[in-house]
Amino acid sequence: MQYPQLSINLDTIESNAANMVKSCKDYGVKPVGVTKLLLGAPELAQAMVTGGIEILGDARLINLARYQHLTVDKMLIRLPSFSEVEEVVALADISLNSESTVLCALSEAAVKANKQHRVVLMHDLGDLREGCFDENETLWLAELVLSLPNLELIGLGSNLACYGGVAPSADNQNQLVALAEKIESKYDIKLSVISGASSAGLTLMMAKEMPSQVNQLRLGASVIMGIGLNDEPVPHTQQDAIHLHAELIEIKHKPSVPTLSTALDAFGNTPEFVDRGIRCRGLCAIGRQDVDIDQIIPSDSRITVVGGSSDHLILDLTDCESEYQIGSVVTFELGYGGVLQCATSEFVHKSYVRN
Repeated sequence: MQYPQLSINLDTIESNAANMVKSCKDYGVKPVGVTKLLLGAPELAQAMVTGGIEILGDARLINLARYQHLTVDKMLIRLPSFSEVEEVVALADISLNSESTVLCALSEAAVKANKQHRVVLMHDLGDLREGCFDENETLWLAELVLSLPNLELIGLGSNLACYGGVAPSADNQNQLVALAEKIESKYDIKLSVISGASSAGLTLMMAKEMPSQVNQLRLGASVIMGIGLNDEPVPHTQQDAIHLHAELIEIKHKPSVPTLSTALDAFGNTPEFVDRGIRCRGLCAIGRQDVDIDQIIPSDSRITVVGGSSDHLILDLTDCESEYQIGSVVTFELGYGGVLQCATSEFVHKSYVRN
């Protein structure tokens, strides 16, 4: 095997997907399986589809391109770039939008490609990321989409709990529903999609406080990692689909305080140390270039993460019952950010496994 290695259990993800599809169906919600955490890996996309997901979404076109062979709808969940509208029409059946200039360009690209492109307008409910903040602007954009050839307005969406920490609530979801109803009434149409939130919306849904009109959630972390709002475990999911494995390349007994530490570390910080005497220290072949070391937790609870540089992870092995040797592999659990960074690093090998 090659290390460091990110191990991804497809059976667990497939099971999570199936359970999320079932849970959402009970509340009249159709989930979008978001693949961006693992860079749109075809193995991940297929596991989601096998689990019952019927729409796959990603924030990057290059990721959508990786599973074009799958016969499900693809959604671009980041606002399209003006410079990429032709690729958007080619690779995505649906996109989230909030800019008139881009919508006009999408229309031109769709006409040129002789395709119908579906649009979900994004409205900002206070998290202050994407979407129109003013209801009148959203209403005007709806009118614009309806006037543009080869675009189909299918819904209204919002994003929450990703930037501003605004949690999905009955109040803000009802605001979205009320605006959708205004669009339907004003333009005499029926929207097929009200896309309320990401995995952060599952808590509200499962508490039976989500308005019944909200019929779509965009689920990535809940399917892949089994976590939702505030990284809490989502009922009926498993949280152990992904692990990081790193190889020990040095084991030495050394002081716990550097000799005459006066310089900044490689990242411009002033390091601070606690004198714990001579300790057994292990070096793993992974570093901050690959992962935020605050996002990893050793599966062996007796191992302590001491720190790291760009290429090395420093561990304290003194209290371990297991005897680690050069070449031994240390396993870690990761937070969301840790998985994202390891998946993005070309220096971390990816292994897709089955039970």
